[in-house]
Amino acid sequence: METYRINPEYFEKKAELLKALSHPARLCIVKGLIDQGESNVMNMQSCLKVPQSTISQHLSVLRSAGIIKGRREGVEVFYSVQNDKAKAIIEKLFSEISEVNEDKMNFVP
Repeated sequence: METYRINPEYFEKKAELLKALSHPARLCIVKGLIDQGESNVMNMQSCLKVPQSTISQHLSVLRSAGIIKGRREGVEVFYSVQNDKAKAIIEKLFSEISEVNEDKMNFVP
């Protein structure tokens, strides 16, 4: 079993992944990319209703953490999720939320 004292790098890598995901806009971006497969900044901007420069900053954090990758097509860049661990975290996080919301909707007094 890994411990921080024995292998701090192991825990630091996990913390870096969580830090990169720990902003509501970045959660939304990653969840949207998982749901859609890939997207460009224009689509993200219309969905998030924030300036393009803000989205670019968030994309930079996600790219640096190895969570997303970009594919250039002409002048556009299409982003997709490349990190399976991040994908699993987001899917689990939002599946739990969906279950809670469904339970609330199905509640009969």
